[in-house]
This record gives sequence, structure tokens and C-alpha cells, in this order.
Amino acid sequence: INHLKLKYGNNIEEILRYKEEKEEYLEKLNNMTDEMESVKNQISELEGTLNNLYTKLSEQRKKAAKELEVLVKQALVDLNFIAVEFEIQITRKESIGENGFDNVEFMISTNPGESVKPLVKVASGGELSRIMLAIKSILATEDDIDTLIFDEIDTGISGQTAMKVAEKMAKISRNHQVICISHLSQIAAMADSHYLIKKTADENSTTTSIKKLTRQQSIEELVRINGGSGITEAGLIHATEMKDMADRTKSNLF
Repeated sequence: INHLKLKYGNNIEEILRYKEEKEEYLEKLNNMTDEMESVKNQISELEGTLNNLYTKLSEQRKKAAKELEVLVKQALVDLNFIAVEFEIQITRKESIGENGFDNVEFMISTNPGESVKPLVKVASGGELSRIMLAIKSILATEDDIDTLIFDEIDTGISGQTAMKVAEKMAKISRNHQVICISHLSQIAAMADSHYLIKKTADENSTTTSIKKLTRQQSIEELVRINGGSGITEAGLIHATEMKDMADRTKSNLF
């Protein structure tokens, strides 16, 4: 008994308790095959449930994709993509992930007669900016997004296309705050609040300042953006007309 005490406990009760614990453990080992089979069955049931849920998710995703295709294509037309095709391609992945078994890719063609290709491979810088604006303008109506920031979304565009982009951002701004960094007068003229960001440098440092412009200062800045060598009467008249036209456009949005 003393030998057992040294190995399994300080008294008879502890020795018997140790014996019971080991008997329970041995019984579990003997039943391990049954437990493993039970766990396998549970895993199989859960996989079946998960597959059913992901199948429903895939069906809903495909339905939503068709609706989104129509909305994005119209938004692209609004942004001066005349002959554009936009598709959302959904294919099944080999393995299931946290977002289901769908692989989603945006496909686009911006030229007549061309087949759609992956957006990331075919869009130019200016096109990609407008495409992102189109997509954001659609998704912003569904998301609780307070502020949208467009950093030089006017890259590679000008003229009528720039005006279309300005109008699209003005529409978005009716329900969301829009902050846009731009070098185009058409877009700057459409702003409700126009800020001038200016960088100055000397031998020792570089500083950046931001200033909210009055309407008159905004008009003068439009003259500068338009490339005038100085503030002229003709430049001011043209910039004022741009500002007035932008105000009329915004008042007619809704």
C-alpha cells in the first residue's frame, strides 16, 4: 500500500479515484472508434448544410449580378462610354471559402465588336477611373457610406466626358459627401465648396496649405486651371459661365 501511495496518491481514497479515472479513460479509448464515426457523421451533415447555404448564396449572387450589370452599364453610358458592354462573370471555385464557392470577375468591352475581357486587364487609367465612379455611384445607394473620396478621377479625360463625370459626382453628392481632387475646370466648377490646395517650397522645407475659396476666388481659379496666362476679362466671363451652368445643372438634378 505504501508503494501505491508513493505512485498514485497519498491515501486509499486518492488511489481509488486514480483507478476510476484511468478506467474511464480506458473506456473512452475503447469507444474512440464509435466517437470518431460520430464526429465524421456530424462533419458530413455540416458540409451538406453548408453546401446548401452556399448554393442559395450563389443563386442570389447571380441574380444580383444580372441586376447590377444593367445598372453599371447605364452608369457607364452616362459617363460617355458610348459602345460599352459590362458583364459580371461568376464561376465555381474548386474549394469552398468563407464567401462561398463563387469566383466573381468584372468583364468589360469599351470598343464596338470586341468581346468582354477582365476589367483589370483592359481598362486604361482614364477608363478605370470612370468605371470605378460608375460602380461606386451604384453601390453608394446601398451602402451606409457617408463620404466618398475620388483622388484625381479625371485622369485621362477632358471636354464632354469631364462634364459627364462632374454631373455624376454631383448626383452622388445629393445623398453622400463627395471629396474630389481634380485638375479639371469642369469638375471644379461643379463643386458646392471649392478648396485650393497649394504647395510651396524653399531651400529648407516644403509646406502644403488648403484654403476655401469664395465664389469669386473660385471663378479666378477656374481661369487659372483653364490655362490662362493671367486673369483676363474674357477668361473671367468664360469661368463665370461655367460656374453658372454648373449651378443650373445641379438645380435640375432632382
